[in-house]
Amino acid sequence: MHLTHKIALRPTPEQADYFARACGTARKVWNWALDEWSKQYAGGGKPNAMALKKQFNAIKYELYPWLKDIHRDAHAQPFTHLGKAWSTFFSDLKAGKQAHEPRLKKKGRCLDSFYVANDKFSLDGKSIRLPKIEIVAMTETLRFEGRILGATVSRTADHWFVAVQVDVPEHQALRRRSGHGTVGVDLGLEAAASLSNGESIQAPRPLKAALRRLKIRSRRLSRQLEAAKPAVGLAPSARLPVSNNRRKSAASLARLHARIANLRADFTHQLTTRLCRENQAVVIEDLNVRGMLANDRLARAISDVGFGMFRQQMNYKAQRYGMRLVVADRWYPSSRLCSVCGWKYEALTLGERTWACAGCGTHHDRDHNAARNLERLATATALPVASPAGNGGAAAGMVPAVVGKVTPVSHGCGQQGASGQEEKV
Repeated sequence: MHLTHKIALRPTPEQADYFARACGTARKVWNWALDEWSKQYAGGGKPNAMALKKQFNAIKYELYPWLKDIHRDAHAQPFTHLGKAWSTFFSDLKAGKQAHEPRLKKKGRCLDSFYVANDKFSLDGKSIRLPKIEIVAMTETLRFEGRILGATVSRTADHWFVAVQVDVPEHQALRRRSGHGTVGVDLGLEAAASLSNGESIQAPRPLKAALRRLKIRSRRLSRQLEAAKPAVGLAPSARLPVSNNRRKSAASLARLHARIANLRADFTHQLTTRLCRENQAVVIEDLNVRGMLANDRLARAISDVGFGMFRQQMNYKAQRYGMRLVVADRWYPSSRLCSVCGWKYEALTLGERTWACAGCGTHHDRDHNAARNLERLATATALPVASPAGNGGAAAGMVPAVVGKVTPVSHGCGQQGASGQEEKV
């Protein structure tokens, strides 16, 4: 099983300067390779990552002599990442999914990171030896034992991290569960997660709490940008001068964004770990998060809870805890079905948080009723395929309480990309 441990670094100013230059190198090589790929493709050629890499290696030290000061892994791995990005793009096109071509990376607008191969670094307790800069202090030791596959150094705000990818033996990667229950989980905005046992879990909503400070710091940086424009006139290619105050404002804004992301990730990690550790089966819905974000009134609240992150973490933690993850089809009417008798309330609107069943008279809380219906999917043996006409579009009345399609879940933990985060298999 491939797992990643992301560890904070404590570099010296000289080491942090090298990290920044290595990230700039990786970004420059990516842009060169993408531009060359596009030119060759437009000319009727069939470019590939390895051919572009050989072409670049033949001219790199003549065009960019400063590359000699940066370890070669930083300007070799972008070709692999670009080839994978194009493969993903064409695969999504064939599958009919929404696809985006790889884009140029702009300084300050993309994740700063660079790759280090597994034979180019070594770990010793709370330190890591990297090429060109020798020993860098870490805040903790590597928590996984196994074959090291590689590492990615990245920056978040003004902090540096190293994400070490490890091939961990399965008997070491698996975790013991503390319970063997079955629970349905309904994600929402009133409560981040409503469980079928009646429990409601509230989200910290870090963006909402920090929104005022975020606006103030964003406005301060925007004013400094506007004040710098008269110095360069109307030249479109001119770079704005960067003052020390502007650097401080940008760093302050980045730290606040990082804090918001960390609070959201911490809550999601604690919730998903608890669900996987305490249950042998968890049932969730296949939410169309992209479609939900199209609603301007709810997009900020949905993003603040982090539905997509929840699903991603449940996928790989299910395997570590030997837990069965069941994903109900997005057309399954979990909120409209009575969890007692199976009567369907077709006229249920989003604003109705409670409703009474016309079949048995039971009063339902919308979210907890949906969670109980989801729980029943875990023990169902025959689940007909859902469709808009067969489920979501059915007329009000008596329908089986257990209907819907269960989506098979991939439990694999994939290789890591340039960001150091786990990718889907």
